[in-house]
Amino acid sequence: MGCGAAVVAGHVCLDIIPSLRGAMPSPGGLAVCGPATISTGGAVSNVGIALAKLGTRTRLAARVGDDTFGRNIVAILKAASSNLDVGIVPVPGEISSYSVVINPLGIDRSFLHCPGANDSFDAGDVPDSLMDGATLLHFGYPPLMSRMRADGGAECIRLFRRARAAGLTVTLDMARPDPASPSGRIDWRAWLTRVLPETDVFLPSMDELLFMLDRPRFEALEARPGGLPDVLYDPDLASRLAGEILDMGAAAAVVKLGAAGLYLRSASDPARISSAGAAFPRDGRWAGREIYAPCFRVEVTGTTGSGDCTIAGFLAALMRCETPERTVEFAVAVGACCVEAPDATGGVRGWDETWARIAAGWKRRDPAPGFAGWRDFEGLRIGPRDAGGKGHG
Repeated sequence: MGCGAAVVAGHVCLDIIPSLRGAMPSPGGLAVCGPATISTGGAVSNVGIALAKLGTRTRLAARVGDDTFGRNIVAILKAASSNLDVGIVPVPGEISSYSVVINPLGIDRSFLHCPGANDSFDAGDVPDSLMDGATLLHFGYPPLMSRMRADGGAECIRLFRRARAAGLTVTLDMARPDPASPSGRIDWRAWLTRVLPETDVFLPSMDELLFMLDRPRFEALEARPGGLPDVLYDPDLASRLAGEILDMGAAAAVVKLGAAGLYLRSASDPARISSAGAAFPRDGRWAGREIYAPCFRVEVTGTTGSGDCTIAGFLAALMRCETPERTVEFAVAVGACCVEAPDATGGVRGWDETWARIAAGWKRRDPAPGFAGWRDFEGLRIGPRDAGGKGHG
């Protein structure tokens, strides 16, 4: 079904997700929990499993320790799908990464995280043999991986150049750094300036993007009562930040807006799109696009993995040569399916089943304020900077 294989590399961990029945306890208190869900987490697991469930042949590259958590990670991944090739060998003497996911009903998740072997991952953990014959390399979460974020992203650059030389499309996702950690002290604008010329599609969340490109504004907004407000879903802000990403060298910026949906802006230069590797069609449909996709309506059970599954939907549709409109639509559909289950990928459906749900009249959420005035195109919104004019439908 898919157009070649995808390689998904980077961060992986074991997620421990307690079933929380009420409020979190105060210091010294106790909260009664239900059964815990144990699953793999991180970009490699979440994007990889979701892609496999969508019918894409997917190869995984990550680093785990030769301990109980590491062996469980490998076993869970190998059992997840016949579409997964798990190229992960536990490394003796290293500690596997794990996260305790705090995910109360109706509230966005938070994490307790041990980076473990992710910190020693480098470009050599993705051998050339894994990329042989593949169409796309997706890399996730370098802010949580010490060697991949160090030296201005030198290891990312080394890996991405190898992938692009082999003809692969390179896609990159981030994670919001902890401001108090070494990752929070990196000059991320400088890091992105070095890495994005070797990146075809950059897929951050809006808060990650604001943290990395406009830290003072991020901190001012986060300090407000209630945290980051809906101003983060302002189309002018999305366009400005995405424009900076394109100016740094990426072919496309795909910004995750949480419950508000997904925003796409692509380079206007057809030559940059043509250089974006095997996953991109060469018919000009992707040049100079600006599209916003509101989310579909669902009953939210948990938000763990929603961003990764949205990315998997985007990549699966891109690799099948779908139009930009159908690609962002499918991305938010897969993300919506994800949040109907408590774990990261349990809610993801197959390719045909997801499209059938859309075709059956699946209702969408209202567009975020600001996007509502954009031109409607079959439930999507086409932006004022879009060069397609008529939506290339």
